[in-house]
Amino acid sequence: MTRMVMCRKYKEQLPGLDRPPYPGAKGEAIYQDVSKKAWDEWQAHQTMLINERRLNMMDTEDRKFLQQEMDKFLAGEDYAQAEGYVPPAE
Repeated sequence: MTRMVMCRKYKEQLPGLDRPPYPGAKGEAIYQDVSKKAWDEWQAHQTMLINERRLNMMDTEDRKFLQQEMDKFLAGEDYAQAEGYVPPAE
């Protein structure tokens, strides 16, 4: 049976992650109240931000920026977009 969580991004019961995505308290908090759907969307958005903004994951400031954007994204707040990105028409 799939583990369900009250997703903090979508404010509804959705399937949760199989395991915490990070070690420690941050990973446990994400595991407890972020859905797999929201996490998968964040992973895709994170990749786009890294590529479009040419973030260097060896740079502390770039990692801090990405962490802040992840917190905003998962909380359903306004978050950074890739410059000039237009989502595909559905």
